[in-house]
Amino acid sequence: MASISLRSVQKAYGDHASVIRDVDLEIGEHEFCVFLGPSGCGKSTLLRMIAGLEDITDGDLYIDGKLVNEVPAAQRGVAMVFQSYALFPHMTVYQNMAFGLTLAKTPKDVIDRKVKEAARVLQLEALLERRPKELSGGQRQRVAIGRAIVRSPSVFLFDEPLSNLDATLRGQTRVEIARLHKQFATASVVYVTHDQIEAMTLADKIVLLHAGADTAKYGSIAQVGAPLELYHRPRSRFVAGFIGSPRMNFLPARVVSGSMESVLIALDGTSERLQVFANGETLRPDQAVTLGIRPEHLEPAVSNGSIQQITRSVSLVEQLGEHSYLHLDQPGGAVLIAKAPGDRTPRQGESVAFNVPPASCHLFTEDGFAVTSAAIPHFA
Repeated sequence: MASISLRSVQKAYGDHASVIRDVDLEIGEHEFCVFLGPSGCGKSTLLRMIAGLEDITDGDLYIDGKLVNEVPAAQRGVAMVFQSYALFPHMTVYQNMAFGLTLAKTPKDVIDRKVKEAARVLQLEALLERRPKELSGGQRQRVAIGRAIVRSPSVFLFDEPLSNLDATLRGQTRVEIARLHKQFATASVVYVTHDQIEAMTLADKIVLLHAGADTAKYGSIAQVGAPLELYHRPRSRFVAGFIGSPRMNFLPARVVSGSMESVLIALDGTSERLQVFANGETLRPDQAVTLGIRPEHLEPAVSNGSIQQITRSVSLVEQLGEHSYLHLDQPGGAVLIAKAPGDRTPRQGESVAFNVPPASCHLFTEDGFAVTSAAIPHFA
């Protein structure tokens, strides 16, 4: 098993601004770490630096305690699965999976044993004599994963491996990757994706990266933590808006009064006032804040008019069967989204009241940082 340590790592191209800035990160042994973020945030570049395919401009990279800044990619003990399958079209599945071992002059009996074992794990045994053109997209991706597995690496690197698959195959292959990680207990995994569902379902640890101007202002890493830590305790509005689907609702508000235990806020453009847990933070009266509440945390109210409620008119209903998403008119022309049971869907134009649980509320200051988070237990 191998741990990965990045210390003050930076990456810049020529005289341009840094693509990767101030990255300090520890990835433990047998940990499944996902690099998540919008396009252009540098997640693939960071992965390629770990692989040895990109030089590090500044800082140090350690794999299993060894400084590897100058170590060639082939000697780092890592295996990489790319977005494109990168299979040799003239070779069979067996030959593609065996190619790296053949180049390394591994004995034929060892190659045969490793390839057949990987094929068994990936359910490719019946396809070993086929060529890539005879395989589906999901099968090709499994061959690419198998080519990495046979090398018995200490670190697996995945660069958006599911982006070329359709929705059904993405779900199936995602489950297979999770199962493989459990099965191969000797390897750590670093996985790049822009899909938060993949990140939430696969990761032990998520590294959410900033993009663009935020990278220069705050550094590349927005937040690191377990999936539920980022979901329940986002450190900033950026994190809160990126994690969760649909994204968190943001409502402009002002502080009416508060203490270190709770804050009373008034929502802009309405007469509604809500109480929010303060979690030890003190805010001044009339301070501009943003209330964050997730669609799934707005609770349809039985009756109107009670405290800790908001009332909105339904402008659009997305019916998904088990549940529906209600698009609600919000002062200022914005849209508020609420999740509702699929068997009790209000009609367009209907006025609906929702309870706003204080324990599910987040407050953000004008600079975008969280001053209060959902009052839930800490997640390791």
